Amino acid sequence: MCLAIPSKIIKIEDSRAVVDVYGAQREISLLVLEEPVKIGDYVIVHAGFAIQKLQESDAKERLGYFNQYLAALEKEELQLKETVKNKRKRAKKTK
Repeated sequence: MCLAIPSKIIKIEDSRAVVDVYGAQREISLLVLEEPVKIGDYVIVHAGFAIQKLQESDAKERLGYFNQYLAALEKEELQLKETVKNKRKRAKKTK
């Protein structure tokens, strides 16, 4: 499964760019992108290639959905840790 997380262009050099997603930076190719981009633009990246330019409002909306997903995962992880902790406590009591 591939998640299309909007990536913000922070540097451009010829047909290469550096993008940032949640602080993680990577170099990508702009060769297959059909429209010009500039620093600050958002793109969708697949297999190291920018494949689509996004409007900033669309990118921010999608990042908002992804933030909700990450928050739900974090909540689920905390609940799971609490469940494991409680099971360990009960197991110690029965020994």
